[in-house]
Amino acid sequence: MKFPLKLEFKKIALSPQLSVYDADDQLLFYVKQKLFKLKEAITVYADKEQTRPLYKINADRIIDFSAKYHFTDENGIEIGAIKRNGRRSLWKSRYDIFNGSEMPIMRIEEENATVKFMDAFFSEIPIIGLFSGYVFNPVYLVERPDDTLCLKVTKNKAFLESSFTIEQSQQLSEQEQLQTVLGVLMMTLIERTRG
Repeated sequence: MKFPLKLEFKKIALSPQLSVYDADDQLLFYVKQKLFKLKEAITVYADKEQTRPLYKINADRIIDFSAKYHFTDENGIEIGAIKRNGRRSLWKSRYDIFNGSEMPIMRIEEENATVKFMDAFFSEIPIIGLFSGYVFNPVYLVERPDDTLCLKVTKNKAFLESSFTIEQSQQLSEQEQLQTVLGVLMMTLIERTRG
């Protein structure tokens, strides 16, 4: 993958739709999340027409704060997972990314919890809340278990939409890139509703 990557949510849509582009503006992934699902099941496509499925992301349980989301390829082989750390994520978002053998390989942690709090607070105020996306933009750090920074995910300033930039700080293998980007994709789908 050619970094930096851009994650862009469709501006006006009934169900969340996310596109991931590389540094050359080539579409890598497209997701259209289904509404009203008790147990989350997402298909990641290679095209916006949704004709070429690449990966599936499935929750291991019905609506839960600490659900684990498993990534499988088109053949059903597990390639990784992401799990939110429930209690730790109340104030400061934190997720663990696992490889296909269930070993933790990365951690996603919000850089500054105050930004999330201020964004959530101001977004609830009529009219003023429309502009909170210009002022409060969370940053998520993706680190190895030894605290080595690998990626930085930044929510971009925007009005009535969400877009994120993923910048690479350390070289990752192709498999690690895939596992981590799928983890970040799922994390942004969850966190988007929280600021």
